[in-house]
Amino acid sequence: MIRSRIVGTGSYLPPRVLTNEELSKKLDTSDAWIQERTGIKQRHIADASQTSSDLALEASRRALQAAGVKAEDIDLIVVATSTPDFVFPGTACLLQAKLGVKGCAAFDLQAVCSGFVYALATADNFIRAGTHKRALVVGAEVFSRILDWNDRGTCVLFGDGAGAVVLAAGDQPGIHASVLHADGSQAGILSVPGNVCGGKIIGSPFLQMQGNQVFKFAVKVLDEVARETAQAAGIKLAEVDWLIPHQANIRILEAVAKKLDLPRERLAVTVDRHGNTSAASVPLALDEYVRAGRIKPGHKVMLQGVGGGFTWGASLLTM
Repeated sequence: MIRSRIVGTGSYLPPRVLTNEELSKKLDTSDAWIQERTGIKQRHIADASQTSSDLALEASRRALQAAGVKAEDIDLIVVATSTPDFVFPGTACLLQAKLGVKGCAAFDLQAVCSGFVYALATADNFIRAGTHKRALVVGAEVFSRILDWNDRGTCVLFGDGAGAVVLAAGDQPGIHASVLHADGSQAGILSVPGNVCGGKIIGSPFLQMQGNQVFKFAVKVLDEVARETAQAAGIKLAEVDWLIPHQANIRILEAVAKKLDLPRERLAVTVDRHGNTSAASVPLALDEYVRAGRIKPGHKVMLQGVGGGFTWGASLLTM
């Protein structure tokens, strides 16, 4: 049986760091207020010249290097993003060109903050089907472009960044199981309700969120999907070495870990330094913990995403 395994990880954060203290000079907020409610201390903001494909390129190069794989060896590129460079062509195609290769399948996937988990499951199924051997899976976002920087309830939460993994076909199981869900009836609690029509913006181009409802929904579905994924994989939750939920809010992360009865030391946390980077948050956290030597070969890792749509999902894998 053909299985897929993560053989390399990479990430990239723009150099510009925006601290809570800096935000407090422009907004009716404070470092203490933001940290108490979100756990966030700072976030990275892309330069005006940087696009999602630029961030994806740096993360991809590092993942390819870690995997010992050349760009021309990749036969599938899947980019999860809600902030593409253009309406079209897709960010994956632009990334492919920047990597200096052509010919392999390349497409974008839009599931907002669940995007990376959705993309990973998609690439895994391509490899399991035997049609592809090596996939580059990327989450890349420049959420700073869709924020109302006068709205303290949303702009303090998000940041920019990219994370990537290389998946390779093999005999040994890497990704044991993935479970994906969506509920479009919940679209209104987290959205960017606008579009371009006739050269004009119709609706709002800014992110809007009903925080309390998102919190309750996220904790509920992340708990449920973790249990469902573990059952599908035939692995007990107690065997999970690391839980890497979407890095949205420290209170959500800790609430999910508590519901799953996983100790705090098994919970990966980067939201304090990265903010919410949407589809990039899970691969960013994965790469940081791998490179720090905290996640080791053989460790079982639960990746989780939840975001606008509403979408949610999880993948359970062995590194």
